[in-house]
Amino acid sequence: MITILRPGILASVQDLGRHGHRQLGICPGGALDTLALTLANRLVGNPDGAAGLEITLGNCELRFDAATRIALAGDDFSARLDGRPLWPCWSVAVEAGQVLRLGGANASGGKPGLRTWLAVAGGIDVPPVLGSRSTDLKAGFGGFEGRALQKNDELAVGASALDEARRMRRPFGLRPPGWAEGEGRTEPISLRVMQGPEYEQFLVAARAALWSGEWRITTQSNRMGSRLAGTELKRRRQADMLSSAVIPGTIQVPPSGQPIILMGDAQTTGGYPRIGVVIRADLWKLAQAPLNGRLRLVEVDAAGARAAWEAQQLYLRQVAQGLLAAEWPAQT
Repeated sequence: MITILRPGILASVQDLGRHGHRQLGICPGGALDTLALTLANRLVGNPDGAAGLEITLGNCELRFDAATRIALAGDDFSARLDGRPLWPCWSVAVEAGQVLRLGGANASGGKPGLRTWLAVAGGIDVPPVLGSRSTDLKAGFGGFEGRALQKNDELAVGASALDEARRMRRPFGLRPPGWAEGEGRTEPISLRVMQGPEYEQFLVAARAALWSGEWRITTQSNRMGSRLAGTELKRRRQADMLSSAVIPGTIQVPPSGQPIILMGDAQTTGGYPRIGVVIRADLWKLAQAPLNGRLRLVEVDAAGARAAWEAQQLYLRQVAQGLLAAEWPAQT
């Protein structure tokens, strides 16, 4: 059992998402950074799809009421387990009664952060809804009572694949996904983007600004989408559109001309023109990018998007091979 002592701004139960129901208008949801949750799960011997906690802006505190093993992955909120540092992508044993505390968004003194993901050996045990334990915060179902976590909530933990010897193994970690030098600190975060279906509807100057301009993530952003501020993107002519399919990463441009990058909890269709789409391999960066953080959008084609995805999958295979060599029961 895990007791929530302080939930912070927003904490919720999430897994890899609720897929196969878009025709019903049900968004996939799930962890906004599936890469981080996958890594955290592997570090505690869970299947990749086990449910964990998504913690936004830190300032969270929770108590483990039974011995287990945990790992965090994502932004660094200077986590402390009974006062001892817990770094991202490290796996540590936990004893009953120990307390995990996360600081605020700038607690680490490094890159400002927005979200981190906590995995617990055995996974968070809440009832699956439509094949997923993720919380749909808009619709109010899944996760823990269909809502964000609150003080004094108690979360059950599932059966772990770890025996006692593995649970008590010394702390170990892995190399987290790489940020470019200075990215997210002195330099904007780079996101690779493909042209969207309505790209040609925009003025030449707007298309140039999409790639050359710098964009700021506004504080009106949430799990549905990251709202950007920058150069106004104007269309050749304003005209109504039929609603069309959208996916996480789709960049829509409403009449204000300020783009919105859709996230996991976004609607399944939309009527705003789609100027681009952030490639799947870079969505983890957007999930961790801080509010008021700076972005630069870099154009890639389908071949570039495939190469980036293959590189990410190679990294995950290397992680799996390393864990296998260490005789760690990570499952995919």
